[in-house]
Amino acid sequence: MTQHFWNRWSSEYLTLLQSSAKRRIVQKNLDIGDLILIKQDNSPTLQWKLGKVTEAFCGKDGKVRKVKIKTQTSELVRPTIKLYRLPINT
Repeated sequence: MTQHFWNRWSSEYLTLLQSSAKRRIVQKNLDIGDLILIKQDNSPTLQWKLGKVTEAFCGKDGKVRKVKIKTQTSELVRPTIKLYRLPINT
């Protein structure tokens, strides 16, 4: 009986908590002027490029989904899922 309870609790309740915790985290939209790191799948984290957001493109829900980035050598358009905002106080 204890094993049955543990199996149900861990498979149903714990997964419910994990998924609802992800939904509660509200991330701020990227703004023009934010400094970001650009995730590159084939290189280590210390070699990711640094960039500055110059333009933001919103989706139908009003959230920023893509941004235009100015790097040291070029301008790119990337989805926000591949970007990490640097926590810099201005």
